[in-house]
Amino acid sequence: MSAPGPASVFGAVHLGYLVVETQRLTDWRRFGADAIGMHHDALDNGLMRFRLDDQECRFLLRRGPAEDVVATGWHIDDHVTFERIEARIRAHGVPVTQGTAEEAQLRGVERLLRFPGPKGIAQEIYTTPLTSPEPLRMLASGFVTGDSGMGHIALTSTRPERIRGYFTTVFDARLTDYIDETISGVKLRIRFLRVNERHHSIAVAALKGLPVDPVRTRVQHLNIQAATLDDVARSYQRVHELGFDMALSVGQHTNDKELSYYAVTPSGFEWEVGWNPVVVDESTWQPSTHQGISIWGHTPVGQTIVDRLAQFRLGARSLARTEETVSALSGTGVPDD
Repeated sequence: MSAPGPASVFGAVHLGYLVVETQRLTDWRRFGADAIGMHHDALDNGLMRFRLDDQECRFLLRRGPAEDVVATGWHIDDHVTFERIEARIRAHGVPVTQGTAEEAQLRGVERLLRFPGPKGIAQEIYTTPLTSPEPLRMLASGFVTGDSGMGHIALTSTRPERIRGYFTTVFDARLTDYIDETISGVKLRIRFLRVNERHHSIAVAALKGLPVDPVRTRVQHLNIQAATLDDVARSYQRVHELGFDMALSVGQHTNDKELSYYAVTPSGFEWEVGWNPVVVDESTWQPSTHQGISIWGHTPVGQTIVDRLAQFRLGARSLARTEETVSALSGTGVPDD
């Protein structure tokens, strides 16, 4: 991966943790530990965490009504880059809040800053993750994190250019590629944005010709990368055996070539477990457009017309709220290349 330029933070930013608010902590413990296979730590009656590696926290779950991802944490390589990002945000007149000592402790970091993000998801940055000496207790053999970060998040949006503009301003995100897809007559264009060597840390699906966003949650899905193909297969089996809903069967994506499946979390958004995506070579990569999400597989599991209608009824609620894009940071957006 090429080094970032003197004013760029690209390559020094990595998806580090997510904060989920839910009333279904018991179901989440079963889903995260017993089905997906992550390490689980119970903190108290209203808090718990999951680990993927030696970092103390990759997922913080707290009791609350949202049933959604409410914050995204980004690991920044060094203090100089951290301060550069902070200065950018302040220069655009966007408020920055220092996380409390308790908030930092819960997230397993030394300190953090919080600022508004697209779709109402708070964005948090930190420089030093705390590691745990406690051995991992996982059903999975391991997960891929490191320089690529811990995976990706996917959003649906009626203003995808604004979201791309936001992450370009804040993190110098680069466009990796597009996918054009039609699902049940709905045309989608999905933009894939990277902030390091991982093919994408943010995916943004634009809904064309649809008056409402059919996805109730702020995050449509999140992704973690399993260490082995066997881990994917075994967790897929556990999801079924434990009675959790499956959204999409095992398949392989056209653009990043990742082999994966999508389960439905207790909060309703989807959770992708994948394996072996391509790693971007900055010296040769050129954005392109792929037709269709999958080379094979990724077929809906058990979805009926009733399920689809229910999804659109939930999506109708989005008409009552304006999609937040943080215009001070997104500007007029970044149009398609």
